[in-house]
Amino acid sequence: MSHCTIEKSPKELQESYDCIVMGAGPSGSTTATLVAKAGFNVLLVERERFPRRHVGESLMPDIYFTFEKLGILDKLKQSGYAKKVGVQFVNHAGRESAPFLFRWNDPNEWSETWHIPRPEFDQMMFDTAAENGVDAMQGVRVLEVLFEGERAVGVKLQFNSDDGATETREVRAKVVVDATGQSAILSNKLGLRRVNPDLKKAAVWGHFKGAKRDTEHGGVYTIVLHTNQRKSWFWYIPQADDVVSIGVVGDNDYMLKGRGTPSEIFFQEVDKCPAVKGRMEGATQVDELIVTKEFSYLTDRSAGDGWVLVGDAWGFIDPVYSSGVFFALKSGELASECIIDALQANDPSEERLGKWLPGFKEKTNWVRKLVHAFYSGGFRVGKFVKEFPHHRGELTDLLVGRVFNDRVGGIFKDLDPFMERMKNELPPEDPNAEPEDADVPALA
Repeated sequence: MSHCTIEKSPKELQESYDCIVMGAGPSGSTTATLVAKAGFNVLLVERERFPRRHVGESLMPDIYFTFEKLGILDKLKQSGYAKKVGVQFVNHAGRESAPFLFRWNDPNEWSETWHIPRPEFDQMMFDTAAENGVDAMQGVRVLEVLFEGERAVGVKLQFNSDDGATETREVRAKVVVDATGQSAILSNKLGLRRVNPDLKKAAVWGHFKGAKRDTEHGGVYTIVLHTNQRKSWFWYIPQADDVVSIGVVGDNDYMLKGRGTPSEIFFQEVDKCPAVKGRMEGATQVDELIVTKEFSYLTDRSAGDGWVLVGDAWGFIDPVYSSGVFFALKSGELASECIIDALQANDPSEERLGKWLPGFKEKTNWVRKLVHAFYSGGFRVGKFVKEFPHHRGELTDLLVGRVFNDRVGGIFKDLDPFMERMKNELPPEDPNAEPEDADVPALA
């Protein structure tokens, strides 16, 4: 895809804005674009310069409707990105489920989505903000958020000039949005982050060309594969141009302590997953393998007078169900609605800016519970659906991100006791046990 960012220079900055968004990843660019579309002056600043590598390359289909609001559906359809039509699971014994196709539950175009190359996708999102009137700037460091009492009133920025000198400037705003990802400028400053001790994960990942890809269902699917010892799992995300993103995820200590280089760790785990090793046969590595710490965390307080957190600054669940980018964009969409309301009422209070947060926390918690189910060892998807066929639609809703409704949640009344029963029936390290998900075709 070609890009032509209309980027502002420091000299063109206004002294004040209705809204300043720190961080131009998916959540920040979404927030900035939608607030600007409502007619407000918005400044979007990003510390890094695009393109940049980032995890989070598989989308959930229900993000379609946020893309529609952003006005970028046509760009995505013309992008050439690999179309994601479903998911597939491979258990520790190498038993492959049938692909779980999203269109089974809802045969419309919004039931399918894309596997995205993040350098291109993030650039497109940044460009979209600029095209909608946002003052968008890269290579700008936020030194601090300015407060008057308990109210955020602006930011102090640092710019690097062409001659290598640095310049600082204070810029005022009615609303400051923290979309700085795991850097989480505001939540770190205010001590708001709460890490989930049960989901301290690390990932080692990279891209490979020429790895196996299956397109028999009109697109590709995200594949989740367990290693034979069940101490880690792989994501396998076919992208455009014969590239596949492959990453391995496990507990932080298991993955990183005394294991060697990222490459050594990665290929040690490949040897424990014949299903991945077979798919990678003949493939060539196209970039450096890097480590990302995927700690699961929330923030105890996510809005205040004049400020709000979105995306990974708000929280992060886990990479297993590809919910990260979906919830980043969705948080940006919902936060923007409250920011617009607050600016229209000239009341950027915590009450107005944070109205979206209780519902968002409740809905994302359903996916969080599904993540815990995945790691429990008792979530045998096919067996569960066969035993509780009336939950098939709700399980599909969870996998596509359709959680912002009143239907989702009932599944756990049956899933929680089912998982306990499965854990008791199946010794976790029994290599001769019946493979998980052996009957996933029943989902169809």
